[in-house]
Amino acid sequence: MTDAGAIDVVTLSDGAQDPASIAERLAAFLDGARSSLDLSVYDVHLGPRLRPIVRGALERALARGVRVRFEHNEAMGEKTKGPPPPRTDPEVVGGLAIPVVSFPGVPDLMHHKYVIRDGASLWAGSTNWSDDSWSREENVIVTVDSPDVARAFADDFEQLWRSHGEVARGGHVASHPASVGGATVTPWFAPGRARALVHRMAAAMGHAQRRLRIASPVITSGPILGTLAEVAEERRIDLGIVVDATQVHEVLYQWRGRVAWKRSMLERLAHDDRTSGKRSTPWGPATVHDFMHAKLTVADDTVFVGSYNLSRSGETNAEDMLEIEDAALADRLAAYVDELRRRYPAFS
Repeated sequence: MTDAGAIDVVTLSDGAQDPASIAERLAAFLDGARSSLDLSVYDVHLGPRLRPIVRGALERALARGVRVRFEHNEAMGEKTKGPPPPRTDPEVVGGLAIPVVSFPGVPDLMHHKYVIRDGASLWAGSTNWSDDSWSREENVIVTVDSPDVARAFADDFEQLWRSHGEVARGGHVASHPASVGGATVTPWFAPGRARALVHRMAAAMGHAQRRLRIASPVITSGPILGTLAEVAEERRIDLGIVVDATQVHEVLYQWRGRVAWKRSMLERLAHDDRTSGKRSTPWGPATVHDFMHAKLTVADDTVFVGSYNLSRSGETNAEDMLEIEDAALADRLAAYVDELRRRYPAFS
């Protein structure tokens, strides 16, 4: 856990924490609400041990008169990009007086994992609300106490709430920096600002002078992939990458015979001696979901963290990222990436 004033960061690793501790942390955040809770979460699927913890917090919020709204991705469809998205567990919110907007997941996903509390505090990051997400996956949770940052997320939430299930209508929110404690925090959203986000991240990677650390399930965004391939080739800075090896192998298989320029760069990056990969279980509806799921970049003293995989397809999803300029936080999260790199073998 990292404490940087009004920013709190929790890192998760496979088997390293009791998922109930994460459910209780989320419940404590929800319990702090006095007027409103806006939830925008891709996947909510909790088992009998964790479900009462989260549902209980929602019930207590409603009993206090808190307005609660819930957005989620719903569909189980074969036309989606990648594995079919999950179907949110109805027992978490079922029977509660909570208005819900669901998104079909076709052709694009509502992929957020955030909560806005009282228009002043934010829970965000890469983790879905599921047993496996909190026990078997690498993830990062960020909470930020800042009305300015929360306001940007509230604008994104409202755009999606009024979108009639069309993801493309979301993310059209300006990215203004806010001072939070001793850090500077800039929110970014997709799909509305996806290209600006991708080029901002690529520029930060390309301009890094000392270090670059990346944790992402896959890396398929053209500008980012090209920048990383160049940085890796130059060997001028301290570089470290961890990916989900199973998912990267799947991408390389899908790309065979096409997009040769991307395939060659991804292969070059994957086989770099500074890239590690978690051999996760291939996705299945009844399999354990033990993905390397963190979406984290550290470029010198700047951190990018949120829901966005460094992927081309993710640019059309509803996604969010926080750009945080804070040296101490960057040090701690770079160390987290290095811990994962030591834990998992070189990509092969």
